[in-house]
Amino acid sequence: MADISWLTARPIAHRGYHDLNKTVWENTLSAFRRAVDRGYAIECDVHLSSDGVPVVFHDHGLQRLGGTEGYVWQRTAAELAALRIGGTADHAPSLKELLDLVGGRVPLVIELKGTPGHDAGLVERVCNLLHAYRGRAAIMSFDHWLIREFRAHAREIPTGLTAYGSADHELEAHFSMLAHGISFVSYGVMDLPNRFVGFVREKLSMPVITWTVCDERAAVKTFAHADQMTFEGFDPDATALS
Repeated sequence: MADISWLTARPIAHRGYHDLNKTVWENTLSAFRRAVDRGYAIECDVHLSSDGVPVVFHDHGLQRLGGTEGYVWQRTAAELAALRIGGTADHAPSLKELLDLVGGRVPLVIELKGTPGHDAGLVERVCNLLHAYRGRAAIMSFDHWLIREFRAHAREIPTGLTAYGSADHELEAHFSMLAHGISFVSYGVMDLPNRFVGFVREKLSMPVITWTVCDERAAVKTFAHADQMTFEGFDPDATALS
């Protein structure tokens, strides 16, 4: 297995280092620029536009972030780029714009957002961009149908399962994804500890990052049961964890 120690070397800024959408909004170039300036790794979300371009945006719908009706999959990349996020000067960037901005200066952890019937080619197109990118980057997803495509397209790109839950049926579904070559797990911090996370860390020596850590309590829980945190709403470098 390739060395992916970089994945857990620094805290990971959830949707960039935004300020909880007060003035710097999530998944914008401004939030990513702030993360780079602080040396934090970046987590972001990627959908496929109607014309097949990987675009950085969290929600399936456009209302909360873009102030308009409809869904990401219904708009072209150019139409999404014209959206003003939260009424700011920032737009919804393409993944290529993010890669060009970061330029390998900090690691990227890219969550692929599937939309059944509207995401054909998402995994392949994201991986193609990352194969040409010289920086450190990983992909992950909640969506099992996308994870099943990872092995065919990722090659050397680290791949992960994003997950949550502690019920037996949830954990068994997570265990089933181990058959698809994943190399790390991103887990909901409030559902730790559990037997799935314990197994992948202790038996498979697989790194586990958590989401989303918003305070010192969750940070302490992360480092008791996982290897690194995906955070928002505070500055980890300025927080003494006890």
